[in-house]
Amino acid sequence: MSLQERLFLLAQYLLPHHLLSRLVGLAAECRVPWFKNRLIGWFARRYRVDMSEAQVEDLHAYEHFNAFFTRALKDGARPLEAAPDAVLCPADGAISQLGRIEHGRIFQAKGHSFSAVELLGGDAERAAPFLGGSFATVYLSPRDYHRVHMPLAGTLREMVYVPGRLFSVNQLTAENVPELFARNERVVCLFDTERGPMAVVLVGAMIVASIETVWAGLVTPPKRALKSFRYDAAARAPIHLEKGAELGRFKLGSTAIVLFGPEQVEWAEELAAGSPVRMGQRLGSSLGGAA
Repeated sequence: MSLQERLFLLAQYLLPHHLLSRLVGLAAECRVPWFKNRLIGWFARRYRVDMSEAQVEDLHAYEHFNAFFTRALKDGARPLEAAPDAVLCPADGAISQLGRIEHGRIFQAKGHSFSAVELLGGDAERAAPFLGGSFATVYLSPRDYHRVHMPLAGTLREMVYVPGRLFSVNQLTAENVPELFARNERVVCLFDTERGPMAVVLVGAMIVASIETVWAGLVTPPKRALKSFRYDAAARAPIHLEKGAELGRFKLGSTAIVLFGPEQVEWAEELAAGSPVRMGQRLGSSLGGAA
């Protein structure tokens, strides 16, 4: 490991994660034309963002950086895999890892793993249906489309806000920060699907200003404490999202983790750590008939 990499990792533990993220969030919402236009223009050039896919191609037309960052795509830019048994990739990016949840743990990278129970907010009962099941972790890079979509149609059962740190998420931190994804702030979305329970976890990171869902908007509890929101019939009107529908979005991006129970899905053989993916492509296939 180089000295620069060592210093970067040290900074991850020393920097005031949430203060820095709030400051970046303020800049990302700034509407002053000269500032937001320069910021958006620099970012688009630096990360070679393909604006030909965007509904609005003009960089100056966005009201602020966050509007540009969470931009909608043109119809047809992300065609959905049509096979009835397909489990869709929820986001653009690259596969960080995918495989089985073994002994209650999810593989992270290079000898590191993290607890499924901790990932889902520390409740063993909530995590139980996924033990022995399957996981897929998708990392969204800065240039990617930053909306997250449904791998399968599902009815929302519970949303859990889990407070935590905001370590940067990249290959270096994944290989060197223990239990990275179970330490960072995250929003856990639990659905009932034809393949049984499905979890889609939106994981925050350094300078991720916020996480939104289509049913709750900006997920910002008044106190930075674990909070669960029930969406069953007894709590509030059920929310059903179709396969491929938008689920949520990152403002300054990070990682989406998808979980299924045992013997429910099989990941596509051609995918492995590092494989580039696009929202809507086949991530895997349902096993057998409807659950």
